[in-house]
Amino acid sequence: MERPSNVWAAMATRRYLVSSWPWRSYAYLISSIPVGVLTIVLLGGAVALSAVLSPLIVGILMFSAFPLLGVLIGRVERWRAKLMLPAGIPSPHAVMPAGMSRRDRFRFRRREQGSLRGLGYGVLLGTFVWVFSAAFGGLSLSVLVITLMAPLIATDDELGMGPWTLDTTGEGFLFLVTFGPAWYVVTSYLLGCLAGAEAALARSMLGPREDELRRNVAELRRSRLDLVDAFETERARIERHLHDGVQQRLVGLTMTLGLAELDLPEGDGKTLVVKAHREAEAALADLREAVRGIHPRVLVDLGLEAAVREVADRSPLPVSVRMSLPNRLPAPIEAAAYFFVSEALANVAKHAEATRCDVEAWVSGDRLVVTVTDDGRGGADPAAGTGLTGLVTRLDALGGTLDLSSPPGGPTRLRMESPCRLDD
Repeated sequence: MERPSNVWAAMATRRYLVSSWPWRSYAYLISSIPVGVLTIVLLGGAVALSAVLSPLIVGILMFSAFPLLGVLIGRVERWRAKLMLPAGIPSPHAVMPAGMSRRDRFRFRRREQGSLRGLGYGVLLGTFVWVFSAAFGGLSLSVLVITLMAPLIATDDELGMGPWTLDTTGEGFLFLVTFGPAWYVVTSYLLGCLAGAEAALARSMLGPREDELRRNVAELRRSRLDLVDAFETERARIERHLHDGVQQRLVGLTMTLGLAELDLPEGDGKTLVVKAHREAEAALADLREAVRGIHPRVLVDLGLEAAVREVADRSPLPVSVRMSLPNRLPAPIEAAAYFFVSEALANVAKHAEATRCDVEAWVSGDRLVVTVTDDGRGGADPAAGTGLTGLVTRLDALGGTLDLSSPPGGPTRLRMESPCRLDD
C-alpha cells in the first residue's frame, strides 16, 4: 500500500487515526512554538542591534544582510516541514558557481528572491504562526495529557474538567474511556487540518517558483555537461599519454628486438629474442586497439562518419553505413554517437547471431538520430548487461534518449537521439 504523501491524503484513508499522522501534526504544531519564539527573538534582536549601530556603517551593513537570515530560517523550516511533507520542500536557491569568494557567495544569496521569501516567512512564523499553533496545538495536547492522567490525578486530588469534578480513581478512569477517545478523534482531524495548512504555507513561501525550477534544471544539466566534458578531457589526456608515451616506447622496443634478431646467431638466445619480438608486437597491437577505444583519433580529426566507418570495417559482420550529416557536431555529441555505434556493433557480434547489420544516422530538426539494426535472433534485454548502461547515462546528460526494439526472432533495432547543440 502506497504511503500518503501529505496529511490531506492520510486523512482520506481509514487508517488515519491509527497511523503516525496525528502525532506528526501534534509534533509539527508544538515545535512551531519554540522555533517561532526563537525566530522573533533573533529578528527583533537583529533589528534592534542594527538600529543602535545605524549611525555607523556596521548597522547599515547588518540591515543589508537581513536576507541571509531568511536563508537560515528557510533551511530550518524546510527540514521541519518533513514531518508533514515526507518528500520535503525543494530548495529555491541556485547552485553557486565554483570558485566564488565568501563575500561573493554572501552577495549572491542576499540578492535571491528565495532569501527574501524565507525572511518573510520568518516574520509570519514569529508573529502569528507560533501563537496560532500554541493556542490550538498546545491546548489540545494539554487536555489530552490531563485526560490520560485523570485516573492517577483523581486518586490523590480533585480534578476539575469543565463541568465535571473527579475525585476518585473510578471517576477518573470513566472520564478517560468516555471523553478521551472522542477528544483524540476530534483534535486529530482538527490539528491535521491546521498542520497541513501551515505546511502548505511553508511550501508556498519556501519552495521554488516555476522560473527557479527551470533555472535549477538548467543548472543541473549544465553541471552534468561539465562532468561529461571533464570525462572526455580525461579520456583525451589518457589517449595522448598512451599514444605519445607508452606506444612509442613499445615501438622502440620492437625495433630494438628486431635488430637484435638480425644480429644474433642461431641458437637458444635468438629463439628467445624472436619470441620476445612477437610478444612485443602483440602488446603493441593490443595497445593500439585500446587507444582507439579510449579516444579514437579519427573521430577528432575527421568526424563522426569517418570514425563510424572505421568501426564498421573492423566488425566481423558485414556492416552497411548510411549517414547524412550536414556538418560537424559538438565533440561530446559525436563521442556519444561513436561509442553508441561501437558498443552496439560489439553486442551484435557477440550475442545477436546476425549475418549483417545496418547503421544509419541523420539530423531531424535539431536532433541527431542514429540507429543500429541487425537481422539476429532478437530478444535482447537491456537489463541483462548489454554494456549500454554508461551510454544511457551519457545521453541523459546530453538531453538524449536510447530506445531498444528487439522482439523474439528479430530484428533488433537500437536507436539513439540527441540534441545537435548543447546550449538549448
